[in-house]
Amino acid sequence: MASTAKRRWSRELQTTIDGIGIAESGPVLVHGYEEPPGGKWIDDVIPGKLGALDRTTGSVLWKAPCEVGYGRGFAVGFGAKGQVLVLGPSNHGHRVVRMALDTGELLDATPISVFDQAEFGPERVVCCAPQRVFAVDSSSLTESWEYSREGERYHQAVLLEDRVLVSFSARNGGQGVLALDAATGAFAEILLPALLPVVHGLLATGGVAVLLTESLDKVLEGAAASDLMRSVALHPGGGLRDTLSLLAIAPQGSSTAEPRWLQVLETKDHDGLPEASVSGDSGKLYLERGNQLDALDALSGRPLGAWTVPGLDERVDWRVAAGAGLLAEEERVSVFELLA
Repeated sequence: MASTAKRRWSRELQTTIDGIGIAESGPVLVHGYEEPPGGKWIDDVIPGKLGALDRTTGSVLWKAPCEVGYGRGFAVGFGAKGQVLVLGPSNHGHRVVRMALDTGELLDATPISVFDQAEFGPERVVCCAPQRVFAVDSSSLTESWEYSREGERYHQAVLLEDRVLVSFSARNGGQGVLALDAATGAFAEILLPALLPVVHGLLATGGVAVLLTESLDKVLEGAAASDLMRSVALHPGGGLRDTLSLLAIAPQGSSTAEPRWLQVLETKDHDGLPEASVSGDSGKLYLERGNQLDALDALSGRPLGAWTVPGLDERVDWRVAAGAGLLAEEERVSVFELLA
């Protein structure tokens, strides 16, 4: 039975929020913009602001103009030496901007390529664009490597220890997961062939990668395929196949025959299913469906907790770190306790 998640604090902001960041410790970051009357700007990129809020109380520590604004591709997080990094569009193309964590002072900025999604690691930020995956060094703010291969399209990249795992599409239209070396970007192997109809989400934590996907019969063999058939047959949805599932795989070696675990979430048609997504932190998987949040052990799939999170179904962004869930709605930011 799900309980309502305990809200640590909530703050209404006089800005439209478009991005947030949270780490194991320190303040939370909120990026937003103020829409002018009539909603018209002269430039294509909307000017942005960045603020730091105390993670315990929600009090504003500082707020400052930010060279990166609202538009295609945006990410905010923490780089080397605890400094703030903001990546995204500006009036002079895409940039990575470094700001002081304690004051918000602008330190430097460097042009980068356009991207759609990014993930922060201790030494680099890995960025994903449809035709290439590339890394930005957190110290020098320069591009340290890129990966691309003809016939592939990239959707999401996540970091797991010394590897970057990437969900991708192939010419046949299917989707799968490949692995790159995190330090060099060199191709390592195909972890899951591009046979799935879609990968809705990908996370990596606790030494395992977990996909939110469907139609697992396309990639499973042997005992795993039998487990899938049994799970579908016993599912209360009554459908003939899985239309939403979790699949956990090892970060090395082909995982088609022996995944770590799988869970069938739905077997009924997609119509009427709530929007679903996944995130991970400290060996825990968080499954978000509407305003419902489930925590599972990423390595085994064992349930750890379940909550109703007010506003989660209206989120602009959602992040989890060190047992805290940071939720951004359009003009409100909140922190919830997620002790599991």
